[in-house]
Amino acid sequence: MSNQWNRSSDAQFLVSPAYQAPQTPKPKRSTSKVFRPLGIAALALSTATVGGIIASSAFTLSYLTLSQPAPVVVNNAQAVNWVTGAAAAAAPSVVTLSVESDTSSGSGSGVILTEDGFILTNAHVVTLSGLTEDAKIAVQLSTGEVYRAQLVGFDPVYDLAVIKISENGLKPIVFSDSDNLNVGQDVVAIGAPLGLASTVTQGIVSALDRTIQVASSEVNGDSSLQFWTGSGGAPISLQVIQTDAAINPGNSGGALVNNTGELIGINVAIATAGGGEAGSIGVGFAIPSNTAKRIAQEIVDTGEASHGLLGALVRDNSEADSSFSTGALVEDLTEGGAAEKAGVRIGDVVVKFAGKRVNGASDLTALVRAQPAGAKVQVDVLRDGAVISLTATLGDASDLK
Repeated sequence: MSNQWNRSSDAQFLVSPAYQAPQTPKPKRSTSKVFRPLGIAALALSTATVGGIIASSAFTLSYLTLSQPAPVVVNNAQAVNWVTGAAAAAAPSVVTLSVESDTSSGSGSGVILTEDGFILTNAHVVTLSGLTEDAKIAVQLSTGEVYRAQLVGFDPVYDLAVIKISENGLKPIVFSDSDNLNVGQDVVAIGAPLGLASTVTQGIVSALDRTIQVASSEVNGDSSLQFWTGSGGAPISLQVIQTDAAINPGNSGGALVNNTGELIGINVAIATAGGGEAGSIGVGFAIPSNTAKRIAQEIVDTGEASHGLLGALVRDNSEADSSFSTGALVEDLTEGGAAEKAGVRIGDVVVKFAGKRVNGASDLTALVRAQPAGAKVQVDVLRDGAVISLTATLGDASDLK
């Protein structure tokens, strides 16, 4: 086992201070949408119990809508395909979460990071959609055993969180390099949609480097608000993988894996047609594994994650009086900020950041926040009809708290 995830099991767990990601003002003309997080499948309170154990638990779980996990079943070895193989490899590393507060409850999914119990999921799962930092969390393994979990830290900027159970000998998920993905590549989603643990669905990578907006999971203490309308604060921008693999509420925090069962993304949101509580319409989103791995490592090490700060106020660079944007137009610069030091000028149009195309302000925000504070990145700007490549050393977004 690599010592990459090196926080000891008896370490003091730190909950990161929740803060709202600074947002670029929206342009007057915008077609952006706030997507529904895959969410926490709602649970009705019940006295029903589930087999297994709850380690060091002082509360009773409510599992009315949660099903027992099932192993990957092979009844006919002659008919085994790549989906069966990918699911068999990854399913033991995917868990189901039950989350409860005094006023609400829900369920979600997660992936095992280490043999000694660190688990990655979404921030909106463990905060019950931005309602609390003190929810009671339990984890059900693929074997059916149930354990009390402790929150290590959560990151409302990229909607990720790490929890910890007191157990050893777990099977960590194997991370794949999400920068090597292809559109059209086969994928499998594994999680607990609607509380149905160990559900496997097949699809492809529909698009890469997609930017979506979801509500921040920052906790504001107002339990009357709903997450997908902004209970946690203004929308945050995420760069994601788009997939047509069927994912639904309860898949949040679960695994999107390649054809060998390696993690390529953490499922985070779905698009819905016409609003409401509809399930999968074939448009789902996952946080790339490289971004998730970096943020998870920082949370394990320190209890929180850092995010880059460019120090530029930008808006969509609309062309031909249309809703199409061809970059992020720089309207103002922070004195002494990363952009100014790199040589970015007001009036420049950022067209590429860290090797990825920038179509608009939200793209740039998502790409900057995906980088750690202090990262050195290449910024390509369009100036006087020519593309100029600059190198910026990013600041720390937490300085804006």
